[in-house]
Amino acid sequence: MPRQLLNKKTVRTALAAAGLLATLPAVAADLDVVARGEYLANAADCAGCHTDAEHGGKPYAGGLPLATPFGKFFAPNITSDPETGIGRWTDAQFLHALRNGIRADGANLFPVFPYTSYTGITDEDALAIKAYLFAQPIVRQPNREHDVSFPFSWRWLQTPWKWLFFTPGPFRPAPDRDAAWNRGAYLVTAVAHCGECHTPRNWFGAMETSRFLGGTAHGPDGKPVPNITSSPDSGSARSRSISAQSQLRRHPKRDNRNSVSALDALSRPPMMQRRVRTTSRGCGGDDR
Repeated sequence: MPRQLLNKKTVRTALAAAGLLATLPAVAADLDVVARGEYLANAADCAGCHTDAEHGGKPYAGGLPLATPFGKFFAPNITSDPETGIGRWTDAQFLHALRNGIRADGANLFPVFPYTSYTGITDEDALAIKAYLFAQPIVRQPNREHDVSFPFSWRWLQTPWKWLFFTPGPFRPAPDRDAAWNRGAYLVTAVAHCGECHTPRNWFGAMETSRFLGGTAHGPDGKPVPNITSSPDSGSARSRSISAQSQLRRHPKRDNRNSVSALDALSRPPMMQRRVRTTSRGCGGDDR
């Protein structure tokens, strides 16, 4: 083989190898973002609401009903299907949904989607969740119409509701608290949105912030949810001899759609989530 031809072949091979090596850091970074997104989606228990496991539904394909005093809502498809899911949502639209309760077409989301808590999630974490959702299998499944009576079915009524009961904005660490406390506060108030189930609500469906995490007899699907404050009389402090994880496992949310995956996520650092798979995995903006 002529030396000139050999040299050209060698150069092409070297250039191809160099190009491949140049892409490796970006691929690794993408994998890290998806892994972190999995950790966060598990902590938020996204699949707990967006998977109708009881009827054999596919992960994140929606369809799960949630009964409320205002009617019955059905969780939407949050897979990356471009027609029935959120596959066409941009990063900005996804953030707008979580931060402000506005879906991609500009309409208000009903607060049954807990944007009132998700507003505290940082942009970085929210986009990691989106990356994870978009890395999951695409499911083409149309969303079910909500069964909500007039006038609660009017989305424009959510605008004055927001004026009264919603304060948007990311979580702000307390400067007088240590890193562990602030991480816990971020997980509880934003990512895991614990208050959405464990806090009583007023006649308008808004959380009574003065009774945050105080429990209620009228939780999701009209079922009781325990007090998880440190109250010595009725809160989690009554069971100090039981670990927090085992105590919370005693109170599964939404029947068999429990919070085990969320507890596992909170107890493991992000990179350990890479291989975690549970029956109630993991959120993103939706069509609620």
